[in-house]
Amino acid sequence: MVKAALTPGPDFIRLNKNDSMVVVADLQEGLYNTVRDYNPTVFRNNIIAHASIAKSFGIPIVLTTSAQTGPNGILPKEITDMYPNAPLIKRNGEVDAWDNSDFRAAVAAQNKSQVILAGITTDVCTEFLALSLRSEGYTVFANTEASGTFSQRLADDANRRMEKSGVILQGFFAIVMDLMRDWRNTPGSLELLPLLDQYLPVYGYVARAHRAAVLNGTLSLGELGLDSRETGT
Repeated sequence: MVKAALTPGPDFIRLNKNDSMVVVADLQEGLYNTVRDYNPTVFRNNIIAHASIAKSFGIPIVLTTSAQTGPNGILPKEITDMYPNAPLIKRNGEVDAWDNSDFRAAVAAQNKSQVILAGITTDVCTEFLALSLRSEGYTVFANTEASGTFSQRLADDANRRMEKSGVILQGFFAIVMDLMRDWRNTPGSLELLPLLDQYLPVYGYVARAHRAAVLNGTLSLGELGLDSRETGT
C-alpha cells in the first residue's frame, strides 16, 4: 500500500494549562449595559463562566477595571468574591489596559505565555489589549462569548481584526476542553462536569440525562426495537 503524501498545514496552537493565565478586562457592571450582541441573561452567565476558568484549572488570573468609580462601575461581586487575593488593577484613564504599567507588571509576574482574555467592549477593551499582547509575543485566546459590544457588526469587525493578527477566537466550551485535553485528567470529568452544568447547561444536561437513564431508566418496547427497525432485522 502506497502511503499518501501529506503536506503539513498550519501549527495547531493548543492551550497549555501549565502556561496559561486568564485576564478579566473591564467586565464591569456599568459597561455590561452597553452590550447588544448578546442576550443580557446569557451574557451575564458568560462573563462569570469566563472568570471561573482560572479557579477550575488552578491557573493565575489578573483582573482590571477602567474608571470604576464612574459610570463604568465595578466588577460583578461574583467575580471579585471568587478571587479575593488576585491582582485587581484599577485603571483611571488608560483605555488599553496594556498602557498601564501596573497591569503590565501583574501580567508579567504570572510568567505565562498564553492569555485567555475577555472584555467589554469587544472592539476596545478586548481588541486593543489582545493586539498589544500579541505585539509583545503572547499567544492570545479571546473568549468571544464573554466579550460584548454595541452591535454584532462591531463584534464581527473586531474579531476579524484580532484573527488577522493571530488572536485565537474561542468560546467557553472549547477553552475548557483544550485546557482539560482528556476527561480522565485532573481536572477532568469529576471537576468539570459540574462546571459545565452550571455555566453550559445544554451540555450539563447531556450528563444529567445519561445519569437519569442509568439510575432510573427503563426502555419502552418502542425503544427496544429501534436498532432492529434501522437495520431492517
